Amino acid sequence: MSGGSTRLKWTSEPGAGALFGGEGGGRFGRRQRRARGARLPVIAVTGFLGSGKTTLIRALLATPEGAGTAVVVNEYGEIGIDDALLRSSSDATVLLGNGCLCCNLRTDLEETLRGLFADRARGAVPSFARVVIETSGLADPGPVLQTFAADRGLAREFHLQALVAVVDTPTGLGNLEAMPQARKQVALADRIVLSKTDLAAAGAIQRLRERVLATCSAPVEIARQGVVDPAFLLGELSAPRHRFDLGGADHRPGIDSFSLIFERPFSWPAFTQAMAALAGLRGPDLLRVKGLVAVEGCPGPVVVHFVQHVAHPPVELEEWPDADRRTRLVFVTSGLARAPVEQLFASISAVGTTVSN
Repeated sequence: MSGGSTRLKWTSEPGAGALFGGEGGGRFGRRQRRARGARLPVIAVTGFLGSGKTTLIRALLATPEGAGTAVVVNEYGEIGIDDALLRSSSDATVLLGNGCLCCNLRTDLEETLRGLFADRARGAVPSFARVVIETSGLADPGPVLQTFAADRGLAREFHLQALVAVVDTPTGLGNLEAMPQARKQVALADRIVLSKTDLAAAGAIQRLRERVLATCSAPVEIARQGVVDPAFLLGELSAPRHRFDLGGADHRPGIDSFSLIFERPFSWPAFTQAMAALAGLRGPDLLRVKGLVAVEGCPGPVVVHFVQHVAHPPVELEEWPDADRRTRLVFVTSGLARAPVEQLFASISAVGTTVSN
C-alpha cells in the first residue's frame, strides 16, 4: 500500500475514557446498551439530482413518527425550492444557501446545528427530537460523516444516526454507471430507498436492487409514492446491519466495498495499531469503516466507525446484538482492495483465521 502520511485521529468525549485505558469505567467509559447515548439523532438524506429526497422527507414529516423533526436543507442553486416545500411541513427548517455541504458549507452545517440546539434550549424554536439533513444532489456525503466524527463539540449534542441514500428507479442505473457522485452516495449509505418505482419498467426494480447491492450491503427499502415505513428511516441501529454473506464489491474504478470477519478477539492495542497504520498509509482512501470488534476482556462488542483518518469515539456495548461473537468490519474504500487490508491486519497481530466475503 502507498499513500500520504495522514495520521489517524481518535476523537473523544468527556467521560468516555481514554483510548487505551480509563478511570472509573474501563477502557471505553461506561458500557452502553446502544451506541448512540443521550444526544439528538441526525438523519442525513442524500441522493443524486431528482432522486426524490424532498418527497421522501415531506412524507416522513406528515407521519406521527416524523413529528418533532427539524430540517436542514442544502440546495445547489440560487433559489431554495426544496426549502420552500419543506418549510410548511416542519416548524424548524433551515436553508444552507447556494453551495454544497461537501465544500465550503461544511462549517455552515456545524454552525447551523449549534444554532438550532441553542434556539431549542431557549425556546426560540419549537422543541424537536431529531434533525433531518437533506444534502444537495451533487454532494459528496463523506465530509458530512467526517464532520460528526471530527467536531468534538458537535458530537456532545448530536449523533449521526444514519445516512440514507435515495435512488430513483427510472434513472438510477444510468446514474450509478455514469456519475461518481451517485455511486459514492450509495456506497457510503447505511440505508437505501428506491424511489419512483411506479414509473419504472417491468424488471427495473430488481435490476436496480442488484446493482445497488453490488455497491453497498446496506438494507434496501422500496418507497411507494414516496412513502416508506418511518421506522426504516428513524429506527436506531445498535450495530451495523450490513449483510456479511454478500460479495458487496463494486469493481468499477473508484469505489470498492468489502467486509472482513475475524474469528478470534483482538487485543485493543493491536486493533488500534492496525487501523493507525492503515490510516497512515491510505487514510484518504478509507471512505468509511464500520463494525463490531471483539476485544479481549470485553463481554460485549466495541462499535467502531472511521471516516478517512478520523475515528468516532469507540463505544463498548453491554452485550452482542446477536449470537455471532466475531469481529465484523465493513470497508468502503477508494482504490484500496481487500487483500492488502487483510495482509496488514495479519502482519500486526495473530488474529486467527480470517473469513472474508
